[in-house]
Amino acid sequence: MLRRGNLQKCKNCNSPFSWSKITKSIGWLYKPIECDNCGTKHKITILGRWTVAALCTLPILIFYFFLSSFNNDYVTIGIVLLIYSVILLFAPFVVRYKKEF
Repeated sequence: MLRRGNLQKCKNCNSPFSWSKITKSIGWLYKPIECDNCGTKHKITILGRWTVAALCTLPILIFYFFLSSFNNDYVTIGIVLLIYSVILLFAPFVVRYKKEF
């Protein structure tokens, strides 16, 4: 079983995926990942897509509508972009892929 907090490994050869490979997959509209070791393709699960969507939108909306008390829109936008960047750094640790058939 996969533990949260670790990058996912290939379902075929147990070789770990790199953080950058998972990040690129998320950034390119959930492009499938191919294992560098055995060539097996993996695609993101539906739950993984929902997780990324929730991670990217919910904290930003909560901040913008409830916690933002700045009178300067530039400061608010800067903080939202900072939150978004931090979320994208941690997304590869929670998203899951399954073997493509």
